[in-house]
Amino acid sequence: MPRTGALTDIRVVDLSRVLAGPLCGQMLADHGADVIKVEPPDGDETRGWGPPFVRADHSAYFDGLNRNKRNVSIDLRTEDGQALLRRMLEGADVVIENFKAGTLERWGLADEVIAERFPRLIHCRITGYGVDGPLGGAPGYDAVLQALSGLMSINGEPEGPAMRIGIPLVDIVTSLNAMNGILLALHARESTGRGQLIDLALLDNAVSILHPHAGKWFASGEQPVRTGVAHPTICPYETFTCVDGHFFIGAGNDRQFRSLAAALGAPDLADDPRFRTNSDRLAHAEELRVILGDLVGSIGREDLAARLRAAGVPSGAVNQVGEALEMPHVLHREMVVEREGYRSVGIPVKMSETPGSVRFGPRPRGADTDEVLTGFGIGRAEVARLREAGVVSGGDGRP
Repeated sequence: MPRTGALTDIRVVDLSRVLAGPLCGQMLADHGADVIKVEPPDGDETRGWGPPFVRADHSAYFDGLNRNKRNVSIDLRTEDGQALLRRMLEGADVVIENFKAGTLERWGLADEVIAERFPRLIHCRITGYGVDGPLGGAPGYDAVLQALSGLMSINGEPEGPAMRIGIPLVDIVTSLNAMNGILLALHARESTGRGQLIDLALLDNAVSILHPHAGKWFASGEQPVRTGVAHPTICPYETFTCVDGHFFIGAGNDRQFRSLAAALGAPDLADDPRFRTNSDRLAHAEELRVILGDLVGSIGREDLAARLRAAGVPSGAVNQVGEALEMPHVLHREMVVEREGYRSVGIPVKMSETPGSVRFGPRPRGADTDEVLTGFGIGRAEVARLREAGVVSGGDGRP
């Protein structure tokens, strides 16, 4: 399939590994950018993060982060590899990297050198904590940042331990903000003619999503506590048990609560002094939880879903992942895609005039090395020399 989307005139060199950088690169590629993933000789470590393994050379984890990208394998520790990188940056609009602090400087590509030598290049740097300050340069993984930022402290049951959120949320939020930053910088370049550095730290991104808990602490000085599936400021907004499984009800305002009570056959609940307003319901949350639990306990999930949907009450069955991915509406929204054996989630941003596309799955390490390098003006004889020297590798079964 040809590249389509809003970014078909943008070329990205993706030097990043693991999650936040690769996911950002994938989203740019989904919307038409020519994204070139540069892997070291040993490959992105997430190729081995399994089982399950989709193919011999990569895991399902890697599969979810690296579609729509051409792939080259270069040993950037070598002088020849670094020369190749500089050549690629000359022809790129964006570079994404998450190297340890000081790595690019050792290769002669300090921030000021990049800004001077490649003035239109947008440099997206992702680190755990930034490159300076008390924690500057320290390594950081998603779960570590969930712990340090306070996110873990607000997740879990009230009497239980702090728990890791079940997805790499910090990495995912950072990837979204990385894409936002790149798009902002591309827009700014239209008027300034210059690229810029986008400095993203996992810690910053983790702290930025502490809503509403940070606001509560700023306003009251009280430490937020874990509330399990319940919401700290809305009631009812939690999971209940139906006759055939769990079901989430989120009545976000008094009108919705009145509709909920009527749909459950208990309209008088909305006039009970304990439950008239959201503040009243929060003050009597335990009593309301028992009453609602009794009301829904004999209803099936499909029946309850139909009732509450008709009443305009936000709600839904608590699905397993497989159930969610097989929902007719998820399929209708094209949020499951398949291309030549590659299956993954679809593109959530639907563009009417410049739609994105899933064109192909993740490529084997180095599969496009020769094509990409010759496209940057490097002769085939030079590519062959670099391959013989071990500077570039992979593709077509070659070392």
